[in-house]
Amino acid sequence: MKKQKDNGFPDRKAIVAFIRQNPGKVGTREIAREFGLKNADRAELKRILRELADEGTIKKRGRKLQQTEALPPTVVADITGRDRDGELIAAPTEWDEVESGEPPKIRIHMPRRGRPSATAGVGDRALLHVEPSDEGDGAAYRGRIIKIIDRAKSRILGIFRKLPDGGGRLVPVDRKQAGRELNIGQADSQGAQDGDLVSVDLIRTRAFGLASGRVKERLGTIASEKAISLIAIHAHDIPMEFSKAALREAEEAQPATLRGREDWREVPLVTIDPPDAKDHDDAVHAEADPDPRNKGGFILHVAIADVAFYVRPDSALDHDALMRGNSVYFPDRVVPMLPERISNNLCSLVPGEPRGALAVRMVIGADGRKRSHSFHRVLIRSAAKLHYAQVQAAIDGHPDDTTGPLLDPILKPLYAAHEAIKHARKERDPLDLDIPERKILLKPDGTVDRVIVPQRLDAHKLIEEFMILANVAAAEMLEKKALPLVYRVHDEPSFEKLQALQEFLRTLDLPFAKGGPLRPSLFNRVLAQVQGQDYEHLVNEVVLRSQAQAEYSAENYGHFGLNLRRYAHFTSPIRRYADLIVHRALIRGLGLGEGALPDGESLETLSEIAAQISATERRAMKAERETADRLIAHHLADRIGATFQGRISGVTRAGLFVKLDDTGADGFIPMRSLGSEYYNYDETRHALVGSRSGATHRLGDVVDVRLVEAQPVAGALRFELLSEGEFAPTMRRRDGARMRAAQLRRATREKGRKQDRTKARKAKAGKTKRGK
Repeated sequence: MKKQKDNGFPDRKAIVAFIRQNPGKVGTREIAREFGLKNADRAELKRILRELADEGTIKKRGRKLQQTEALPPTVVADITGRDRDGELIAAPTEWDEVESGEPPKIRIHMPRRGRPSATAGVGDRALLHVEPSDEGDGAAYRGRIIKIIDRAKSRILGIFRKLPDGGGRLVPVDRKQAGRELNIGQADSQGAQDGDLVSVDLIRTRAFGLASGRVKERLGTIASEKAISLIAIHAHDIPMEFSKAALREAEEAQPATLRGREDWREVPLVTIDPPDAKDHDDAVHAEADPDPRNKGGFILHVAIADVAFYVRPDSALDHDALMRGNSVYFPDRVVPMLPERISNNLCSLVPGEPRGALAVRMVIGADGRKRSHSFHRVLIRSAAKLHYAQVQAAIDGHPDDTTGPLLDPILKPLYAAHEAIKHARKERDPLDLDIPERKILLKPDGTVDRVIVPQRLDAHKLIEEFMILANVAAAEMLEKKALPLVYRVHDEPSFEKLQALQEFLRTLDLPFAKGGPLRPSLFNRVLAQVQGQDYEHLVNEVVLRSQAQAEYSAENYGHFGLNLRRYAHFTSPIRRYADLIVHRALIRGLGLGEGALPDGESLETLSEIAAQISATERRAMKAERETADRLIAHHLADRIGATFQGRISGVTRAGLFVKLDDTGADGFIPMRSLGSEYYNYDETRHALVGSRSGATHRLGDVVDVRLVEAQPVAGALRFELLSEGEFAPTMRRRDGARMRAAQLRRATREKGRKQDRTKARKAKAGKTKRGK
């Protein structure tokens, strides 16, 4: 029953309840229809919704509304246990506890006669359909299992520690299993040596004492960096081996021919990639538009590997690719989404070889805006394989034997087109953060050589902008054909994060007016004001942390960071499953032949796929980050006691995180090691402040630290702070007023004491005079 006020208008609780029951599915129109509101009531309804949004109770996703921090209707979750009634309890797989607090509990409803695939147990990972629960049973959501993604593992990864009796103990590498060692008998050790990284099957558990295990596989020694990347692969259940059926399909695949394709082999397309790239999935070409109606404009061709021709829906290759979601890149290896015969051979746009491609032809105006586009299924022959620095050197006047002949006919037109496109980019004004990315370089023996920050060249920006244009064209074409697709979406920052950012900027006397629609330009103005300032790095970090995380979705709510209303990933189908879905949809919508998206592919199915590949993307990012941490910890393990310079990269109630300048390694300084006084955590200023001295350690501060502990397996470093804390250089407003008030009180007291001393001297002088 709809709860309404006496005047017939719904109260705020009823509106919020309706939004909570339909997260991401309702807007102003649906709410008005639900409560029977007429057009005259729309203004009042919009006012209430605006108030609720300002309070942070609800948030917008495009034109749809949902309760703040509500889970989407489809979510990947880990089954963590059971309640007192034996019901399964789950929690979202990806949940930021720092930003959002404890993850919500999901009580899983299990039908008595459920499908075998839907039967689940503790430790399983599942794709769930969830809805808010009002049962008051401690669970915020009720969930129904759509499918099991991964079963609980009885196999554990760890370091073997040999005992005198020939057996040993397993020390798990997963931090969540810290302290849960396993006993391994001599007969079950499979010859493992002390320090070996091993995979162990759990064979026996006991009510008391250590559980027992059997070594299943010796993966290497922790002295090897290769074993360190294996830790992340096994810890995150990233599939390394392809199924026999998938490998058979890859071996049986035949190269694409001209059948059903346009012949673009004479178009001089080139690939521009990092020098160590093995799969080349995009090639580009630009030329001046001969049409006099587009004077100063360009014709831009972007050809993308035709993965859909080889990986058909519901095939073994398709199943393996979806399970991976994306390729994962480590310093020493790549775990590909597709077998090498597909990714590095048949689909890779290598020079001089005919290759199938899905291409987009775009007409660009002199102002850099895309005027029109068309998609084509083609056969191409790449003219050259180039890398970014090589191309940039040629443009800067230093061509080599490869780029010399290509400079005038191919490279200069590409850069001329990019110059035009830069004007449109500047008008669009996407979020422009300056966060350097580091790359770990290994020696031939696999050990860490050094860590570098690759220079960002115009060649990088050229390819980036061309790919963005192609991605937008794909999304526009599929919307025009009214076909379902998987969008790449990026929500605007939440109300809470915006408020925290505004409070932080206020401590630096930086204005942040939130009036009107939220746009990336608002953040860019702040970033421009701090350019070249001491706290430029600090502000970039805090603005980055205020942003939402990009994801995949079957429903479009735009890409805030790029400032685009519609966006889809189209340009990297060799390494991203989302792009493969978009290729299939284009083939279906434009009638381009084999490998099309099935007719029965519904919005609900694509929502499930989007949730799954969003989770695998985050899994890959986490595995790559953890491996980098472990590699650097291993590299620094023999430098205990050495001093380094870095920046404070995180501030918590427990202590400080510091990122080293030379390696980018992150380490922790516990609060207890900061000194004898107590430090208060100032969340607004992202700082720890000494309660007696006022010494301040703030996010972004440059500090000197000493390395006191390195744990290579955990990827953890512990530092000792050598730098003294300082007052924030721009501590005005609240803190400045407090200091000035204290100074005024001291001055008043001092003035009073001086007056008292003067009176005392005068009185004493008077007595002396009278005595004389």
